[in-house]
Amino acid sequence: MTGHASSTQTAVAVLGIRHHGPGSARAVGAALDQLRPDLVLVEGPPELDGVAALAGSAAMRPPVAALVYAVDTPRRAGFYPMASFSPEWVALRWASAHHRPVRFLDLPAAADLARPDWGDDRRRLHDDPLAALAAAAGYDDTERWWEDAIEHRYHGLDVFAAVLDAMAALREADRAGAADEAGGAGPDEHNERREAAMRRVLRAALKEGHGRIAVVCGAWHAPALVPEWFPTQAADRARLKGLPTVKVAATWVPWTSSRLARASGYGAGVTAPGWYSHLFTAPGDRDPDDAGLRWLVKVAALLRQERLDVSSAAVIEAARLSDALATLRGRPLAGLDELMESTQAVLCGGSPVPVQLVARRLLVGDELGRVPPETPMVPLARDLADAQRRLRLKPSAAARTLELDLRTESHLERSRLFHRLLLLDVPWAQPAGTGATRGTFKEGWVLEWHPELEVALIEASGAGTTIESAATEVVRRRAAEADVAELSGLVEAVLLADLADALAAVLAVLAERAALQHDTAVLMAAVEPLARVRRYGSVRRFDTGLVHQVLEGIVTRVTVGLPAACTALDDDAAAAMRPRVDAVQRGIALLDDPGLRAGWLHALAAVASREAVHGALAGRAVRLLLDAGQVPVDEVGRRLSLVLSPAAAAHRGAAWLEGFLAGDAVLLLHEPELLGVVDGWVSSVRAETFDDLLPLLRRTFAGFAAAERRAIADRLRRAGAGEPQRPGGDGDDLDHQRAARVLPRLLELLGGGPG
Repeated sequence: MTGHASSTQTAVAVLGIRHHGPGSARAVGAALDQLRPDLVLVEGPPELDGVAALAGSAAMRPPVAALVYAVDTPRRAGFYPMASFSPEWVALRWASAHHRPVRFLDLPAAADLARPDWGDDRRRLHDDPLAALAAAAGYDDTERWWEDAIEHRYHGLDVFAAVLDAMAALREADRAGAADEAGGAGPDEHNERREAAMRRVLRAALKEGHGRIAVVCGAWHAPALVPEWFPTQAADRARLKGLPTVKVAATWVPWTSSRLARASGYGAGVTAPGWYSHLFTAPGDRDPDDAGLRWLVKVAALLRQERLDVSSAAVIEAARLSDALATLRGRPLAGLDELMESTQAVLCGGSPVPVQLVARRLLVGDELGRVPPETPMVPLARDLADAQRRLRLKPSAAARTLELDLRTESHLERSRLFHRLLLLDVPWAQPAGTGATRGTFKEGWVLEWHPELEVALIEASGAGTTIESAATEVVRRRAAEADVAELSGLVEAVLLADLADALAAVLAVLAERAALQHDTAVLMAAVEPLARVRRYGSVRRFDTGLVHQVLEGIVTRVTVGLPAACTALDDDAAAAMRPRVDAVQRGIALLDDPGLRAGWLHALAAVASREAVHGALAGRAVRLLLDAGQVPVDEVGRRLSLVLSPAAAAHRGAAWLEGFLAGDAVLLLHEPELLGVVDGWVSSVRAETFDDLLPLLRRTFAGFAAAERRAIADRLRRAGAGEPQRPGGDGDDLDHQRAARVLPRLLELLGGGPG
């Protein structure tokens, strides 16, 4: 490599590496110590030059990622992840420690993010040149060859000369193959532009007169960066001429070990980041042969933490087994495959379950990096970081559950933060068991930080500089385009986020649109969310008086329009209307307002008595009236008998029954009269009609619990056998004499005294 010197006696050492390769990283460190370059160039967009110095901060802890994003469209962003075992990270840290300037060379992100085909997954041979090298060495597994050739060894500068020669040969083969495959279309134009941009940066560095330059780049690009092999400067200029650009910004963000894994979808990822970190952090004065034994010690410690019995003798036996497997397979040292197989066979007793724990905790892990406070951040991200410190909410890559007690001020403030972030589409915290704790002082959340949330924060920063102001602005924007149903849900979200300024604005829009809304079904969708806000506002110390005014107007209009809205509907429209009726019922039940309840029950009575109402809605209305105590059981039996009589349409009767019984079968179990009517109707339906009704009947009864269906069948069996029916349960086998002997003692225990 040192033989590639320019005519000005400037030495350019091109260090071709594999991204996230610990062997490459060790070799880069050794090569830089030997070369002592005056300038270090690292593969990456030049926009990162402004934040490169932060890599040397003591507060910077990998894994981290350089982030470059389009200012106007932050979704167009590029992450450049680096771990402690990434060669680029080693180069950056070496330059910082030795006070050498460092720059990035690649196609500027301003041009890359402006490409019309940005984001396309274009994969060719040069995306994985190691596959060809592994095949040439007689390996069918790239990872296994790479471990044997690089990761288990300690290399210096000499290895990069071999990499350069191998890549040069592969590029020639790939160039010829691509031309044949594409009918003479030539090489990958985007890759050619990238390398032209790299050479432009290198030419500028050479012109500045640096005595020795080290270039750390992907192995595939290495031959393109040897000055003696450069194409003409005019050719490179032509490739880069006229490229569209966008305004971009650059920063560093925390990354996670799981996102370094190939399983996460990261194209340059590795199979086991934890294993590579283990190989890289091996003591430099230790024999590399002991990497497997040290790994098994880690595994044993983890299994012991999980209360699994792992002895020292078992660890030694597992190490011997892994070495034996490596010998049988012709490998110089035991690799990850051999170590995991011996782990399962010896340390886990052959069970794959503990091995899954090892894979999750050690092979991948949940490590989250850290960036220094002086890292450039948008104001919104800075405000979130301040809130996280104030509320003691440390971001973590591992999912964890957090339970909040809203009676505690700090917990209430955490809840507000989480709900505001959800409004901003920054789902760091997700509700755990949504709806299960509504109306109580308890709230559950699952917290898990993802690197993509950094981009989400940048996107949301266009709405404001603080979490509260940005969430308020987002609510105003959504309210401007939302319908009545969406607005009612937005009111609930605003309550949970405690955005007082936004609440008044949303309620004003809701009242205006509700007044102009003539579709009763749309108004019905707004009742339950608003009722929840009205009922549970006190839990969050929120005044919901304005909400009640809007809700009262909506419910009044719903009760007036309900009978007409339920008239002359087909099956599909009736199926869509029924859950809306149930939702209004639930909403009314939450309110302590006799006037609204009376109006709603009157509307249900009108629906139940209209002939033109679909059977499913009429039956549902009767059931709700029965549950509310407005219709006695004998009246329900009379109506059920009428609708299920032979003179009535069988399909309407089936629909009526479905609406009436929806939910549970308790009513049929406790009211034998109703069960008898249903049984008589099913038994009397004509055979040709029964075939058509069967799917509807099965759907009706399939909604019941298995125990309820068995109880109904038992009741019908007893009735068929002429046995007496006892309402209230399956107590026919009760021994009353034995029970009488127990009752005095039971009464005494309950405080009632003997007798």
